[in-house]
Amino acid sequence: MYDLPYHKEKNEKVIKEFIDRHPFAFLTGCDPENKPVATQVPVFIEEKNGRKILRGHIMKNTDHHKAFLHNNNVLAVFTGQHIYVSGTWYSNPYTPSTWNYMSVHAKGIIRFLDDAGLTDVLRKTTLHFENNNQQSSTIFDNLPSDYTQKLMKAIVAFEIEIKETDTVFKLSQDRDAESYDNIINQLKEKGEDGKSIAAEMEKRTKEVFPDEKE
Repeated sequence: MYDLPYHKEKNEKVIKEFIDRHPFAFLTGCDPENKPVATQVPVFIEEKNGRKILRGHIMKNTDHHKAFLHNNNVLAVFTGQHIYVSGTWYSNPYTPSTWNYMSVHAKGIIRFLDDAGLTDVLRKTTLHFENNNQQSSTIFDNLPSDYTQKLMKAIVAFEIEIKETDTVFKLSQDRDAESYDNIINQLKEKGEDGKSIAAEMEKRTKEVFPDEKE
């Protein structure tokens, strides 16, 4: 991950909110032959006794399950909107183009849970993504028990204790004010991703240019 200070997000609240908004994580690890394995799964983050924990579930006896049993180090990558930024939008147009994006990398230790832990994770997961709607037909407690019992034989719950978090919120913070404003205006015309990145840049304008902007 790029280690440039002006592209880092240090606010823990902002990082958590980003993970909450983009919960479909890319989990990666290595198998016994040191080959990379990966899967994408929805997770949710909780704080427990001062620790940050990611929880979710995966299928049993798959390559990623076996890999994490062998090596419990895991990287969870959360990505948001991203967009091409043309160098022609800069105050000096003879500049290479780039890409603006936001990403959070969470490194940690994965631990697989027992059946009681699986029940707890499934209950919390379904409630979490159904906005705690107890009446929803799809939450764990409202599903037919014969169905959930069959399903649970094929999956395993996990929790990842986050040991390290790194971020790249690359939003043209290294550009001059004229370029920054023009990039925002151009991105507003580039569809949903462009509008989203432009909005993030606008929120940070005073932080990026504390002396130029009122």
